[in-house]
Amino acid sequence: MHRRHLLAACAAGLTLPAQALDFAAPRAPAAMRISVDRIIDIATGIRPFRALGPRIEAQRLAGKTVVHHYGHGGSGWSLSWGSAQRALALIQAHARPGERIAVIGAGAIGLTTARTAQQAGYRVRLYAKDRPPRVHSSAATGLWTPDSRIATLEHATEAWRADWEAMARASFKMHQSFLGLPSAPVEWHDGYVVSDNGFDAPLAGHVGEPDYPDLADRIADLRPRGKTLEPGEHPFRNVQARRFTQLVFNIPAYQRLLLDDLARDGGELVQHEFLTPRDFARLPEKLVVNCTGDGARTLLGDTSLTPVRGQTARLIPQPEVDYAVIYRGHNVVALPRRDGLLVAAMGEHDFGSTDLRPDREHSEDAVRRLAALF
Repeated sequence: MHRRHLLAACAAGLTLPAQALDFAAPRAPAAMRISVDRIIDIATGIRPFRALGPRIEAQRLAGKTVVHHYGHGGSGWSLSWGSAQRALALIQAHARPGERIAVIGAGAIGLTTARTAQQAGYRVRLYAKDRPPRVHSSAATGLWTPDSRIATLEHATEAWRADWEAMARASFKMHQSFLGLPSAPVEWHDGYVVSDNGFDAPLAGHVGEPDYPDLADRIADLRPRGKTLEPGEHPFRNVQARRFTQLVFNIPAYQRLLLDDLARDGGELVQHEFLTPRDFARLPEKLVVNCTGDGARTLLGDTSLTPVRGQTARLIPQPEVDYAVIYRGHNVVALPRRDGLLVAAMGEHDFGSTDLRPDREHSEDAVRRLAALF
């Protein structure tokens, strides 16, 4: 049937023969090709965990007004835009639009803070020892998790939770503006949470880590509700499964987009390493935004920060795979990113670790655990 005949028939309210619609039957999800010989890269990074939550405050330091913006744990990419709005309010209190400001750090927080300041009318010079992909944010998993190691339970007062929710919602709204772009920096994906022993048993806590607040209910309306699946409704055997839908960041594309936008709007990127706060005094800018993440531990001697090691492995890309997997109880995650099928697993001694040496055995073990599902 020609398209115009189909439209005419629909407009006239006519009943169409079944063969005229020729809809394809739903296809089964493509299996992930999981094997250790498909690993093409292993990356490590440090999450800057702070028990009080992110540090967003201004102080006079080394003759400059310094706006501190760091300490987001595992929520850097996820919470970045809403958190940057908080930092922007402090920038606006000490500098007028049109002035040039310095932003230190080219990770997720530095890049989004620089772009947020540019959008508010500031000229930005971004200083960084390293640039993507040689920053800790490049090793992130890429799943939208604005509550990942963001603070300890004891510090999550109701006022703190309300502030976190506002930042999470603002970040979520900004992430949506990147949907549909050619480089696909942000995408929605369905996924499966799978479990050997069901979903009623509580998960074991992270070794040596504090209790974290449960914040999911405060933003439950921002994504579809999950659904428990029956056998035959998912591609796995001998496990129980739930379906979920979540945002995924294609981090290399996201980083390149932010860098390109920064340059397009007149931003400068200067390679420079800061060893002590006295180095701030040598900058020509009067206002400095410190987005150094875990680097603030040594740069400022900030003992409120705890490093949390993370490691991800990338497998050869599988464009036909469009779903994520979280293997509950095994602490393994697989994400369908454009730069490869990403596999991440928590280590038993990540909390407090600054060891950036790749542990291939750890990644291979995670890959084998996932392979057993298929």
